[in-house]
Amino acid sequence: MSATVDTPVARRPYAGGGLAGAIVAEWVKLRSVRSPYICLVAGVVVTAVFAFYYGSIARINDAPRQPVGNAPVTSLLVGQFVFVVLAMITVTSEYATSSVRTSLLGVPVRHRVLLAKAVVNAVVAFAGGVLFGVLGMAVAWAPFQGHATFAVSEAAVQLCAMGLYCALVAVLAVGVSFALRASAGALTALFVLVSAAPSALTGLGGDVLLTLNDYLPQTAGMHMMHGGADAPYPAVVAALIVVAWTAAAQVAGLLMLQRRDA
Repeated sequence: MSATVDTPVARRPYAGGGLAGAIVAEWVKLRSVRSPYICLVAGVVVTAVFAFYYGSIARINDAPRQPVGNAPVTSLLVGQFVFVVLAMITVTSEYATSSVRTSLLGVPVRHRVLLAKAVVNAVVAFAGGVLFGVLGMAVAWAPFQGHATFAVSEAAVQLCAMGLYCALVAVLAVGVSFALRASAGALTALFVLVSAAPSALTGLGGDVLLTLNDYLPQTAGMHMMHGGADAPYPAVVAALIVVAWTAAAQVAGLLMLQRRDA
């Protein structure tokens, strides 16, 4: 009687499946295209230019001493759109090329597709936000020329806040992009919500409009990154406001993803 010999089956380091598999798939797709690298390089340039300018203006105007981290925080008024655009195109480009059908066939549980894109973009944006913060502090220190302060604990808090804000904005962009699907519509809606509305409300002034502005995502994010200084609420509340906007965008994106075919 011949004996059967069990041959060992070669095991792959990762077998895929579930949410983890969807996240890995999204990460592979993201790093295999040029857009993330172009966006991050653009963000580095924007941060360096605006941080240097901020420090120079503070010195020229003899502004009171302030944390050096205020320079890269302010640069995020423009730099945040690096992560907005990056997160948006991870969704809208798939709808434009119909490759979203492949994504949904590979991950038929639709909320996993949304969550996987949100997780990957959040991680990239958090790391990018911290990187921009470190770069901005380094660039701004020289032009400040004594008009800035630096404390390790304070800088660390601001860097974490910058990373968190960038991550939340990226996740918000993912939700809006799933809800609207087209690049033009998604970018317009995100620009109005994140940037145009705060500028308009601040320009118009008035107690009601200024109070409303304090509860928009960008304004709350700025309060959070500045540590709640001169804000009508603490930094923790500011973070929760941004989280609420992000959650609302995710719910809207999920509803549209479940109700409409790709």
